[in-house]
Amino acid sequence: MNRTRLTAALFFFITAFTPFEGIAQNEAKRPNIIFMMSDDHAYQAISAYGHGLNETPNIDRLAKEGAIFTRATVTNSICAPSRAVVLTGKHSFINGKVDNIQPFDWDQDNFAKLLQKAGYTTAMIGKIHLDGLPQGFDHSMVLPGQGDYYNPDFIVNGEMKRFEGYVTDITTKYALKWLEEVRDKDKPFLLVYNQKAPHRNWQPAPEYLTLYDDKTFTPPSTFFDDYSNRGRAAKEQEMQIDGHADWGIDFKLKVDPEGKPTVLVKNYLSRFNEQQLKDWDAAYEPKNQAFLKANLQGKDLALWKFNTYIKDYLRTIKSVDDGVGELLDYLEANGLAENTIIIYTSDQGFYLGEHGWFDKRFMYEESFRTPLLIRYPKEIKPGTSIDKLVQNLDFAPTILDYAGVKVPEAMQGESFRSLSNGSSDQWRDAVYYTYYEYPAVHMVKRHYGISTARYKLMHFYYDIDEWEMYDLEKDPQEMNNVYDDPSYAAVREEMHMKLKEVRASYGDSDEMDQKFIDLFNAYMEKRGSPK
Repeated sequence: MNRTRLTAALFFFITAFTPFEGIAQNEAKRPNIIFMMSDDHAYQAISAYGHGLNETPNIDRLAKEGAIFTRATVTNSICAPSRAVVLTGKHSFINGKVDNIQPFDWDQDNFAKLLQKAGYTTAMIGKIHLDGLPQGFDHSMVLPGQGDYYNPDFIVNGEMKRFEGYVTDITTKYALKWLEEVRDKDKPFLLVYNQKAPHRNWQPAPEYLTLYDDKTFTPPSTFFDDYSNRGRAAKEQEMQIDGHADWGIDFKLKVDPEGKPTVLVKNYLSRFNEQQLKDWDAAYEPKNQAFLKANLQGKDLALWKFNTYIKDYLRTIKSVDDGVGELLDYLEANGLAENTIIIYTSDQGFYLGEHGWFDKRFMYEESFRTPLLIRYPKEIKPGTSIDKLVQNLDFAPTILDYAGVKVPEAMQGESFRSLSNGSSDQWRDAVYYTYYEYPAVHMVKRHYGISTARYKLMHFYYDIDEWEMYDLEKDPQEMNNVYDDPSYAAVREEMHMKLKEVRASYGDSDEMDQKFIDLFNAYMEKRGSPK
């Protein structure tokens, strides 16, 4: 065989057996991927979304230089289940991680495993909140459970180690270290970079302990919501800033207004070193003593609580934004920016005083929606804005699509690559949501539902049987349940038909709901806790 025919034969062999679809891509040209996910980062707290709460110039760069999604949503607004959906591209009731209680099966496919098999060097650094050693990663450095803000422990490739410092900075430092010193530079890379912040209990970095001290925030217009025109679920939750937040955990008081010690000192400040504690006390004690002396009541007390909460929440985000800036600077300095896809998101949205709440869990907009920004200079036009109903279910297929790796049929999401690059605007007309963790912390009732661009239909079940429907165009704050409004009868019928169709297409049912109720009750009985 001559050299020309031999070369052709080798080319045919390589392309015929490549793990990628179509013609094999040169290793150097396959895109690097950095998937950035923070915990409980509300879209309202990213300045690119235009709410004016804070400034996030580094995250905003991704919107300015790439695309911002204005209607990105989650399938299940709670930490661990959301992360399982992101990894597997499958709804909670399919991947098995429906709540923070049920175990996660790492043996099932995830996008990192598939990229690893396709020749990517892979790492996960930060928070994952899924038990077990992460699979699909050449290197992992993850927080155990929720992790700690100060002097945190990390599980490094299966070995527990403690690191001195602030968790956001440490996560960024070791992500950069992996990029510079550890990864195989002959391969394209995947870096999953997950920050703990701004998860409760919102402990800021030493340099930001007094940020916003000179500012008074105005709460959202729905802060004093009385939940009229809503059902029992909105009325019976336990996530009100003025009523359910904790004096020590959330408001940083060492003693409550009655003079009783809070859990702050024992459970959190005990991790601090001498200098960290000195800085903390210098920042918080004068403010806390002034508050206790003022003896605020009623509306004044509620507004103090809101401001104390929102300032600490936003302070932790400042460090997150700093970390994004450090990674962007590294990519620029090392000639990696052009060929690296960067995705920034959160595991769900979060309430920043809307309806008087903190936390998430509900299918109402503030927790159902999540931030999503993506930059890829080779494909995505700067300043792109996309209003399609994408979900965290779509992250795995999208990442695999960019890498040229075949998406497994078991994955239920869709790649939104064509939306990002503008090659198509065809997309689904509805998204599906489930929530299971009840009765439990924050007491948000079990529910499922469907949302289109304009309407949302939800069913609350288990200890109640109530339906809610909202016209998001006329009522974007979801203050008026129109389910029983005669003028919406035709819409209600259409939404029920759509819900039935979508539920069936994903493989969900009332029988699946009962299955997870039984598993939850069995766990609670084993633990000896009331249902």
